[in-house]
Amino acid sequence: MDGALNAVAEHEPHAWSTRWPLNSAFIFTFGALGGMLFGFDTGIISGASPLIESDFGLTVSQTGFITSSVLIGSCAGALSIGALSDRFGRKKLLIVSAILFLLGSGLCATATGFLMMVAARIILGLAVGAASALTPAYLAELAPKERRGSLSTLFQLMITFGILLAYASNLSFLGHNLLGVRDWRWMLGSALVPAALLLIGGLVLPESPRYLVNKGDIRNAFKVLTLIRKDVDQAQVQLELDEIREVAAQDTKGGVRELFRIARPALLAAVGIMLFQQLVGINSVIYFLPQVFIKGFGFPEANAIWVSVGIGVVNFVSTIIATLIMDRFPRKKLLIVGSIVMTVSLAVLAVMNFVGDVAVLAVPTMVLIAFYIIGFAVSWGPIAWVLIGEIFPLSVRGIGSSFGSAANWLGNFIVSQFFLMLLAAFGNNVGGPFAIFGAFSLLSIPFVLHFVPETKGKSLEEIEEDMTRR
Repeated sequence: MDGALNAVAEHEPHAWSTRWPLNSAFIFTFGALGGMLFGFDTGIISGASPLIESDFGLTVSQTGFITSSVLIGSCAGALSIGALSDRFGRKKLLIVSAILFLLGSGLCATATGFLMMVAARIILGLAVGAASALTPAYLAELAPKERRGSLSTLFQLMITFGILLAYASNLSFLGHNLLGVRDWRWMLGSALVPAALLLIGGLVLPESPRYLVNKGDIRNAFKVLTLIRKDVDQAQVQLELDEIREVAAQDTKGGVRELFRIARPALLAAVGIMLFQQLVGINSVIYFLPQVFIKGFGFPEANAIWVSVGIGVVNFVSTIIATLIMDRFPRKKLLIVGSIVMTVSLAVLAVMNFVGDVAVLAVPTMVLIAFYIIGFAVSWGPIAWVLIGEIFPLSVRGIGSSFGSAANWLGNFIVSQFFLMLLAAFGNNVGGPFAIFGAFSLLSIPFVLHFVPETKGKSLEEIEEDMTRR
């Protein structure tokens, strides 16, 4: 692995300063592309898996393992990428992630059987996990404190856009065996396009100025800050650089031991917020919403897929709203409001499905799920990723973000493995599993009040000082 990273490092790391007319919009958009691939590669399997199952003659358990195998790679990728990014830099690891996306997507599209598909999905999971840990820290380190929330929210916006693109790809290729190639291979292979864009972006994006300061490269750190702070004069850029240098000089060498020694409050907040983000049930909707309406309400498969597309649109539009309001309201207040909206929506949905006539409850259930998605998308969806990029000290930011991201994938695995079992245990009544998710939404409120720091309007260095005092 080190050899591959050193080979990447041979690419001139600062050639962008003279050859590429970069601006902040380009940098933040391409920097967040890892989020789009994250969403695309986790969403695309929902439409492809039934086709793969029939083509390969798989059992239901084998199909389920193909779906969840990406989570195995994701957890491993999230845990390993942090220490590597602290050592080799955010930019180089973005390039490695893009290469893994290309390799995994290509192998998925050309898989010849169950074992090859599982191996390809695990490789893809390594890339997804790496992107989920790396991108929030990278965006947070580039963004000015006044706009860090909205710019970091681009990662979640790209996730929702990727999910929506995956649904669109499923519908576009379904039943069209172009050039004699099965439709599901086109679905999975379409991920090669955004993966190639991420690779191109990784080659031309600048390195994080905070990583450069941590490695003693003050000259190029100043160049990067000048490039991405074009709305301020060089005196203000120098003040920001001096603040970064002052805090970096106090940091000790990063690593797991240092993470637990100096960043326990940040680690508790990151792991807790990432677990709650999943335990409120969001990926039950992303992965299994068609099955909810097929099993729970007797919908035809095509109609159920269109329901998921509609919810995907609600998710994407709500995340656009979150991007616009993120820096106008305190992070903790948005989280609590989101928890309240999710709790009320899920509680009403559960009670309604337990006591009402299921035959007439499909449309009200859709409406309540839409409100639940809105509550999540303007709060827990983006803010969880924003916070794990903000709250760790510079010396352990990479590895700390990786622990938070790994907790997210652990929660994801729990939800994806047990949702259909829960649905069956309640006799395919959707009120059962959603009541459990509503309970976690309620429990998230005291967690936010007691353990999550407020970071709005603070520089990363100010946040580090606050967390260190804790």
